Amino acid sequence: MRRDHWRRANERLDPGEDFVEIYRNLVMHEFPWDMNQALSFALFRTYAVPGIGSLLDRTGEFTQRTQKRYDDTALLLEVPTRTGFSDPEARSAIRRINQMHRAYDIPDHEFRYVLSTFVVVPKRWIDAYGKRPLSDGEVLASVHYYRELGRHMGIPDVPETYDGFARLMDSYEAEHFAFDEGGRRVADATMALLLTFRPAVPKPLMEILSRALMDEALLDAFRYDRPARPVAAALRASVRLRGRIAGLLPARAKATRIEDLPWIRSYPEGYRIDDLGTFPPGCPVPHDRD
Repeated sequence: MRRDHWRRANERLDPGEDFVEIYRNLVMHEFPWDMNQALSFALFRTYAVPGIGSLLDRTGEFTQRTQKRYDDTALLLEVPTRTGFSDPEARSAIRRINQMHRAYDIPDHEFRYVLSTFVVVPKRWIDAYGKRPLSDGEVLASVHYYRELGRHMGIPDVPETYDGFARLMDSYEAEHFAFDEGGRRVADATMALLLTFRPAVPKPLMEILSRALMDEALLDAFRYDRPARPVAAALRASVRLRGRIAGLLPARAKATRIEDLPWIRSYPEGYRIDDLGTFPPGCPVPHDRD
């Protein structure tokens, strides 16, 4: 297949009508590695908001069952991408996501912020490290995709444009990013899991690389040490080089599914969508935040 196969395929589609197909092509064919990294970092950023990080810490899901919680999140979020929102599997996956969230008293502004990270972080990652930037149509398709996900989750006042999502994310982080012991515990547990994803790479090097890919605001919120500037620059350059090399390879014909990734380990014998996630008692569980 030609190297530009998926770019050309997406150019023939309408981002307003075919946004699921365009987004699927990006996630499962054109940028599977980049999108997985970016979406992992998007979730990681949310722990730096004390209201989110402290709640995740209190549930114990991200500190005591980190692998399962990571796997369940990735598997559930992939279903609408793979099948489209009207498919019964997608409806089951979104129902499971909503059931988990409704067990807690989570304010709408936190839902909107998390949604914004799914739109903004992947674009910025691919702009910095991908084999090519996203086209305007691909960015618009991503906006439509997450607006549709927000609609199915009942999130009000979702931005209508990429710039609106970017302003929301940046302003929210400027106001809310702060150190929280619970959020730091969740970040540390997730980081420890991420360091196992590439067993051939020494964990100290992977840990430095992970911090090198974080911006200063995120490092400050977790009170993580900054890597030395020359080291950080060299590591970021290596990730950019990986993207340039990927751009020289033929287009990926076979879709990359979450369950096929070697670091998704919780269900070697398969799984049922209705069994994924958590089943907390009581609804809602109150916690102290605006």
